Amino acid sequence: MNNAESEISSQPVREQRSRVEARWLRWPVVALATATLFLGAIPSLRAKEDADKPTPPKLQVDSKPLVRDGNLPRSFAPVVQKVSSSVVQVYTSTRPRPMPGFNQEDPFNFFFGNPQAQPRRGQAPRQQGAGSGVIVSSDGYLLTNNHVIEGADDVKVKLSDGREVPAKVVGRDEKTDVAVLKITAEELSPATFADSDRLEVGDVVFAVGNPFGIGQTVTMGIISATSRATFGLPYEDFIQTDAAINPGNSGGALVDADGRLIGINTAIISRSGGNQGIGFAIPANIARDVLEALVTDGKVTRGYLGVLPQDVTPALARKLDLKDRGGAILSEVTPRSPAEKAGLESGDVVTEVNGKPIRDANHLRLEVARVKPGQSASLRVRRDGDTKLVKVTVRERPEDQELSRSNGDRESTDPGTLNGVGVADLNAQNRRQYRIPERIKGVIVTEVEEGSPSWEAGLRAGDVILELNKKAVESAEEAVALTEKPKDKTTLLKVYTPATANGAGGGTRFLVVDESNSK
Repeated sequence: MNNAESEISSQPVREQRSRVEARWLRWPVVALATATLFLGAIPSLRAKEDADKPTPPKLQVDSKPLVRDGNLPRSFAPVVQKVSSSVVQVYTSTRPRPMPGFNQEDPFNFFFGNPQAQPRRGQAPRQQGAGSGVIVSSDGYLLTNNHVIEGADDVKVKLSDGREVPAKVVGRDEKTDVAVLKITAEELSPATFADSDRLEVGDVVFAVGNPFGIGQTVTMGIISATSRATFGLPYEDFIQTDAAINPGNSGGALVDADGRLIGINTAIISRSGGNQGIGFAIPANIARDVLEALVTDGKVTRGYLGVLPQDVTPALARKLDLKDRGGAILSEVTPRSPAEKAGLESGDVVTEVNGKPIRDANHLRLEVARVKPGQSASLRVRRDGDTKLVKVTVRERPEDQELSRSNGDRESTDPGTLNGVGVADLNAQNRRQYRIPERIKGVIVTEVEEGSPSWEAGLRAGDVILELNKKAVESAEEAVALTEKPKDKTTLLKVYTPATANGAGGGTRFLVVDESNSK
């Protein structure tokens, strides 16, 4: 979002208007002294490591369920007062960029008015935008939407008491549309988190934000639905509400009748561009997970099983002799994946993850993603009429891995090679998406940072890396390992590029990525 008007026009991405991570010394005395000094140094080294590690945000959490007795108060003013000082206005601006194809000395400048009153020729105008945010810790962390601050050069926050302070972007997660900001200010009023997993359709909610940039506004409604997956984000579990949400409300708070934060307002479905009673918010539990990951680790890493799940239809439920349609059936288990190593098979139905009942395929993806890589998850599985518990040690999602893992490591002195390139294991889904033949073995490129040496060499998303420095690769982990301790900064890639939709192009080629001059 770049300006108040462009936020309205950019909303269809979220609105859909049409429908809407030695050797021992010889002398014992000397050896003993050395060992004593070494062991004595360990606590201080650990203390230094702990001091260098970012401190997790101090959040206020109230997980008790709402009182649902059906009795509404005459006024909700106390609820609004509880949260109003936590909601802020977020202003963004983008500095002018040079525009290709124009000359600063263009003689036609005469026709563009007073040069003192508008940008020079050859520059795009400065763009501005407005949205909302929620203070969630007393030390200045805020939640907002990624699309509110994406591409902005400067971010400023206006507090409810009128103070305006600059904000630093701590991190962004495009896959959930969550962003974290940090401000330095005294006497902040953080919102209290509720447990968004306990929400029920019909609960009274309030949307607090800055619609159309007019100032803080509160609207009231109910939860219309939960677990909506509507806009094509990789991780969607939206709360739907009929509380009026308009452009500018993005990043604001959705709170319950106790004034607790249950969601971050993010999108609407509208044919007009304004509110039509169908608004969506990111559940507070998801936003909280992203916040803590970005603050402590600098990135969001998600658990990976290596399965392709699908919903249990009525026909499948009958055929598999299932009492209900809850759970997700595994249509495919990726070779060498955590799921295969744990003994999961195609046709298994996962009904629980860590004791939580699974509704459908999307819910399974969300719950597995919340498990930190390296930790184990307990899955309840139905197979051939029997139920069993399966322990799976999840790993980081391959598409969340950059080829050079140390690229995001703040303490690393060797950034490895192929920085800015993301990879994933080949599976049936991405083979279909990119039309990759079964005979092709390698790892698929999921992203390439534009302007990076890999981009300049011609590597693109959808390409398949067959060899890395003349060594065949068949998994994302293998590819990562080959980039971590390179002999030099020049990498030879053998790449398969799929043919276009009309059958043109495609084939195997070699690329050389030279990062010797990269910072």
